[in-house]
Amino acid sequence: MGTTTSPMPAPRTGTLREADVPASTGAPKKRVKWPLFGLCLLVAIAGALGAASLVSQAGDRVQVLAVARDVPAGHRLEAGDLVTASIAKDPALTPVRASQRKSIVGQRTAVDLRRGSLLTRSQLTAGGGVGDDKQLVGVELKRGQAPRDALAPGDRVLAVTIPADGEKTTADGQEPTSINATVVSVGPADAAGTVTVNLAVATTDGTTLAAQAAAKQIALVREPRS
Repeated sequence: MGTTTSPMPAPRTGTLREADVPASTGAPKKRVKWPLFGLCLLVAIAGALGAASLVSQAGDRVQVLAVARDVPAGHRLEAGDLVTASIAKDPALTPVRASQRKSIVGQRTAVDLRRGSLLTRSQLTAGGGVGDDKQLVGVELKRGQAPRDALAPGDRVLAVTIPADGEKTTADGQEPTSINATVVSVGPADAAGTVTVNLAVATTDGTTLAAQAAAKQIALVREPRS
């Protein structure tokens, strides 16, 4: 028997049909949302400009004077009392510039100065300071003989004579007298509440006040603050 041979399929000719083209397997391309992209770009630019401005301001620094150690009121400033500090320029702060150091040394302080604080003109007395043309008297006061926690350097007070313990009148039998004084410094209270206050008085009143202070016959009345 003879074998039958199947005819070979004829090759395809012509153009490809749509069905013959394989479908694309890649993900569809996303469209860029330009308005949102532009907003993000503007925010990034604004942030960069703000950071640059802060860096510029931080770099605008000035040299000023600061307190190197604790200094009491009435003290004549020495070179070792001051150090130079660098701070960012701020219109709200008015410290003394380091360039004025020579004119500051030798001036007296109007208030107690604390180490690390910036020095300002308001902390210094006009001219040479309290004590140059006045006498300084230390007065030890018991509890009740001065306003408690209400005295500060620069306060104007009346140093009033009071009777000695157990007496109703002063030693000379006259009415209490008073001496005008200015508080220079106030010491810390001890366990009994006693404090020592340094007072600046006229040269004609120093000896009188010292004698009354030694006899424990002084009480202080603070004048109204202006």
